Amino acid sequence: LNPKEIGSDRIVNAAAAYEKFRRDLIIVDFGTATTFCAVSETGTYLGGGIAPGLGISAEALFSRAAKLSKVELARPKTVIGTDTASSIQSGLIFGYAGLVDTLIQRIEAEMGRSSFVIATGGLAQIIASEARSIQHIEPFLTLQG
Repeated sequence: LNPKEIGSDRIVNAAAAYEKFRRDLIIVDFGTATTFCAVSETGTYLGGGIAPGLGISAEALFSRAAKLSKVELARPKTVIGTDTASSIQSGLIFGYAGLVDTLIQRIEAEMGRSSFVIATGGLAQIIASEARSIQHIEPFLTLQG
């Protein structure tokens, strides 16, 4: 683990979450990038993962697939989309929730134990309501650190 390579936002999130909860943690920050940070029950920053943010993923889709129009990043009524807009929303929202759940599952497997999973950041509420592994939302965790 190279401290010089860890973004200050990730350190701040880890410190704020540990100060508040004092247990094994995984913090998922839904910003421009979606970051995953693992913290041990003793407060040691273990590392994590970085994925493209939901907004970046959507923008890439719209800019690379010329026939697809932009849609609101909102939960569709059903997983099976009945038109292009709801199909895009399904892929983005439910697909991203799956990405989050899978990464959390793999991080916990590597840690060898379950962790308290916190979501933060601008799009936390949208995905946290769909991701099975997120247990708590702290919308402004970065500002608390």
